[in-house]
Parts: sequence; structure tokens; C-alpha cells
Amino acid sequence: MLSFEYPFAFSLLLVYLVCAKFCKAKNPSFYFSNIDMLEKAAKKANVALNLVKFIIAFLLITALASPVKKDEISFVDDKGYEIALMLDVSGSMERGDKFSAVKNIVKDFIAKRTHDKIGLSVFADFAYVAIPLTYDKNSIKRLLDRVDVGIAGTQKTALYEALFLTANLFKDSTAKDKIIILPTDGMDNAGSIPLDVAIKTAQKYGIKVYTIGVGVPGDFNPAVLAKIAKDTGGEYFSSNSFKGLEEIYSKIDKLEKSDIRADKYIKKTYYFHYFALFAGVFMVVYFFMINRKRYV
Repeated sequence: MLSFEYPFAFSLLLVYLVCAKFCKAKNPSFYFSNIDMLEKAAKKANVALNLVKFIIAFLLITALASPVKKDEISFVDDKGYEIALMLDVSGSMERGDKFSAVKNIVKDFIAKRTHDKIGLSVFADFAYVAIPLTYDKNSIKRLLDRVDVGIAGTQKTALYEALFLTANLFKDSTAKDKIIILPTDGMDNAGSIPLDVAIKTAQKYGIKVYTIGVGVPGDFNPAVLAKIAKDTGGEYFSSNSFKGLEEIYSKIDKLEKSDIRADKYIKKTYYFHYFALFAGVFMVVYFFMINRKRYV
């Protein structure tokens, strides 16, 4: 149903009616012998003109009141985890089809986390948050289908910057266990954020970071990934297979679930322009009637 953002605008209708009654313009007077017939004709014309004027005023005031239709979209409160996934899209992930393998595992992971809030960040030459924490798994899946190596550059790996940005997704979170999953085959060589700053940010918000080395030793720094995991209460998984991500499933399920408050969105559809358009149509009709009356 329609509602109005500014319903007090309808008080202008009262102003219009008062003015229509007491603020009439004084026109020159003419006297005719057959005055009754002229009065009847003028009365009919005036009724039609006044009706059109009222319709114009009503439509314009309704447009001013801003009619809207509100659709509320809510998600039911539930118990679950808040998890942020970090996706390495640097050029090295293209070798050995590592990126496709990781992306497929991530998709499978998301499909299994039906009651969790999921976020996604990507990094290469620079890092950015692709999707903040949300229940909308379909949006994440659609985005993953479009994510590929090279969308954030191919020359560097801004690993620490990505961890810092991803940790900040949880700054307003009240979940008991907050989780970041970080698979990578590279070492930070962007130098945009120091490692200790990234780790302290994760510690500040009580985030457990699970790190996975992807590929062969030498591509990444096991000591750094182990340090990130240890300092944040997470766990580091070695690089000998892609099973690290799968092992994390059972690790997460042993953590304490939190009451996750439902998100609520209100979609507004505005209709004021339709009322303004019809008011314009009636204005054209009014001017036509005025000119016709003038020359009849």
C-alpha cells in the first residue's frame, strides 16, 4: 500500500480551499438584459474550471507529499558464525590452476554455511572488500563467478593490507567467534600495511584467522602465515594439498555459535512523478478551457 513521506503537505489543500472561497479576483462587471441565461452558462463553465483547478492542486500536493511503496526484506534471527573469506587474485594463482581450485572450494564452503554471515575480500596489487558481511549467499556466488585473476593487478600481493581491511569488517560485530579464512600462494610485497598492524587489528576485534598456504613451499612464507594464525588464535594449514580449506569446516563447527541479529532492508518505490505528470495534463486542459471560454 502507498504511504506518504510528508503527509503534512496535505494541509495545503485547506489553504487552497480557503483561498478559492475568499481570495477571488475582482473582474470588470457588465450588465445585460437577459442576465439569467448568461448566469446559468457562466455557472456551468465555472464549475468545470473550478473542478479542474482542484484536481490540479490535489495532484500537485499529493506529489509534494511524496507517495511511496515500501517493501521490507528481513532475515530471521539465527545462530551462526560471522566469516570473512579472503581471495588471492594475484598473477601467481593462475599457475597450476590454483585459483580455480580455491574458488571452487570457496563456493562449496559458502553453500554449506546456510546459517552464517559471509563476507568476501580480494587482493593482489591492492585489496578491497568485495562484499561486506551478509546473509545473501546468492550475491556472493554471483560475484565469485565474475572474479578472476588480474582484477586487482597481477604484479604484487597486498596480503597485509587485505588482512587489515578484512578485519575491519568486524568492527561492529558482537559475535562470539569471528573468523577470517585466508588462502594464499604469495608473500606480501606491496608494503602498504605492516604485518603487526594487520595482526593487531584482527586481535582488537577478537578475530580468529585461519591461514592456508597454497602451492609449493617457496611461493609463500609459512612462518608468516603461521604467525598470523597463532597470534589471532586461528590455525595454519600446510601447502601439501587443498584439504586445508576442507579441514577448516570441522574446526569452525566446534566453535561457539552466536545469536546473529537479522538484517532488515526497506526498499522504497516513489510515485510522485506520476501525480506531477497528471497535474501537467490537467494544466493543459485548464488552459484550453480558459481560452475557449474567453473566445466563446
